[in-house]
Amino acid sequence: MSISIPTTAALSSSQTIPSTHPAVTKTLQRLSRPSLLSLVLDWLDDRNQDNAAPYLAQEGDDDDDTDIYQPASSLDELREIYTELQARKGSKRDVVDRIVEGDWRDGISLYQLAMADMQYLYDHPSSQKWTALKIVRLSSDDTTTLEKTSIPRFHPATFLQNLQREMLPDVKAHYNLDRHASLPLLILRIYIVDSPYNTSLALQPTGKRSAMFDASRTFYVAFPDASPFVYVSLTTTTSSTASNQGSTSDNRSLRKLTLDGIPKAFSRPRERYKLESTSFSARNLNALCEKRGGGRTNAAGGGWGVYADEDKERDNPLNINKQLPSPDPTVEEDEADKGKQPMGMKRKREDDKKVVKRRKSLAQGRFGHSAKPNDGKGIERLDIRLEDPFPAALAEAPLFGEIAGEEPVEAGPKKRRGRRSTISLEFERTEDNIEEGEEWRPDIRVTFEGKHIFAGIRELVEEGVIDGERMPGWMTGEEGVSIGIVRDGRIKGHKGRGL
Repeated sequence: MSISIPTTAALSSSQTIPSTHPAVTKTLQRLSRPSLLSLVLDWLDDRNQDNAAPYLAQEGDDDDDTDIYQPASSLDELREIYTELQARKGSKRDVVDRIVEGDWRDGISLYQLAMADMQYLYDHPSSQKWTALKIVRLSSDDTTTLEKTSIPRFHPATFLQNLQREMLPDVKAHYNLDRHASLPLLILRIYIVDSPYNTSLALQPTGKRSAMFDASRTFYVAFPDASPFVYVSLTTTTSSTASNQGSTSDNRSLRKLTLDGIPKAFSRPRERYKLESTSFSARNLNALCEKRGGGRTNAAGGGWGVYADEDKERDNPLNINKQLPSPDPTVEEDEADKGKQPMGMKRKREDDKKVVKRRKSLAQGRFGHSAKPNDGKGIERLDIRLEDPFPAALAEAPLFGEIAGEEPVEAGPKKRRGRRSTISLEFERTEDNIEEGEEWRPDIRVTFEGKHIFAGIRELVEEGVIDGERMPGWMTGEEGVSIGIVRDGRIKGHKGRGL
């Protein structure tokens, strides 16, 4: 008779879940057939047998004719079976059935489920939204005073022990570390269970733990090499098993508790850390490594990236052995004459080539080597709030209609015929609340959405839709934020936090 007692230890990777549990089939069904077969061959590796051992036939066991999937006698035989499945076509359902009803009929371990989740993350890189957080060291004299950037020592085993120590006694977690195949970072998968036990009793789907395999109980933390940042996946996916508000709230509390423990796990005596927002989120890990990684491009976005370019053959202005091309004055004259041309008249075809060349040259200067459509470093959303003061020349204009190019309407309480522009109505509505001498700052919010925001803006500059000369710097991505506030012409972090 086994006895389970409360403990502070983490869940063991060898703890198994019944293969008949719906969460097991759901996790495996998310993968494609080639990925699933590749995952099974990884389970059958000799190094993973402590946590992913299959069901094998033992000597002296009688063959059961009613068994659909006859157990293999050795690992080599089982590897040959799944290698043959890779070579021929078939359905994914047959592979899943063989796993749960045949070769792993005794159960699937937490380690195997973690490997399946990581395989899905690699197959679908945009499935998680990552938020970059900065690791900031606190001064030993005053905990509210921040010291300059420092990178704490990261030893995986020690970090996980410290992180588990910060968890509540009635909360257990399973940790799985994996090295990314192409990016310089480690990814930590954390699966949380609200149970005081670390045995199979904690994984029994009874009572409050009926929704224990909900996706919101799993999140990821990525640690880039030699970087003072961490990337945290904080998206909350609510499944049908945890649709009630109480369960969702509990999961968010567990995730927040784990997030608060990350800087404490980094901390040591007389060396404390905290996590600070960077106002940068994306679904693309490549973009995070570019803007918040350990390389030279963290503070060299947009056109400034050429100064961080280590390739001496490219257009690095710091390379004194390479002379930069001088601008063509004829192109500038053609661009200036373009504005003098009457409206509605077509431009000459020979002039178009020079204008297009100049626009591409201008886009190259503003964006540098970044914002290319196929560079794999795009972000999907950019939210900007403009809080610049309203221009005094426009505020003192006697005719509001002139601002919007509509029928002139005089300012004042006397009503005139004609449709009032939206900006005129907003100005009249708020001018009574502005104190004398105080600048009025309209609340303007701009949102860009797409697969690659800055690549799209670059194309608009090349097409002449956006004026590349007058375009603000934050539209080139040089600020390295996905959410910010523009005040007095300079972009600041979220909620006014300066960069």
